[in-house]
Amino acid sequence: MSEDSSKRTDSRDGLFLNTAIGFLSILLIILIAALFTRIIYPRIFNERAEDQSRLISEIIQIEVLNGCGEPGIANSYTGVLRTNGFDVVETGNFENFNLPETIVISRSGIMDNARRVAMALGVDEKNILFEASPDYYLDVTVVIGNDYEKLNRE
Repeated sequence: MSEDSSKRTDSRDGLFLNTAIGFLSILLIILIAALFTRIIYPRIFNERAEDQSRLISEIIQIEVLNGCGEPGIANSYTGVLRTNGFDVVETGNFENFNLPETIVISRSGIMDNARRVAMALGVDEKNILFEASPDYYLDVTVVIGNDYEKLNRE
């Protein structure tokens, strides 16, 4: 009986070992396939195109931030900008609320877009800044300052 029992134990150990080897073999095949897939199809990085595509219209995407502390001012000027044909994709608060004058920041590097936004709001050209960054996927940031009552409302 002891000989029969040792055969069962050897059989179970062999089954467990074969199962583990099979599982690890399948895992190894999956990892090798993933490696070859990564080599053949490299990761794609999202970057802004250098040239404007002919298929995409001249839509200027804008972020509007409240820099004066007046509740709802960013939403108010979001409506003004949308009425003028701009695409406001984000609104929120600026890092502080003591900005004396409204500023327009060119994020895409195309200053003409920032000038068009500034002209629509009635912002002085001296308040147009250039701060291009690949981290931003929008064209212009508008920070509404304490001079918001002097800006265009239409």
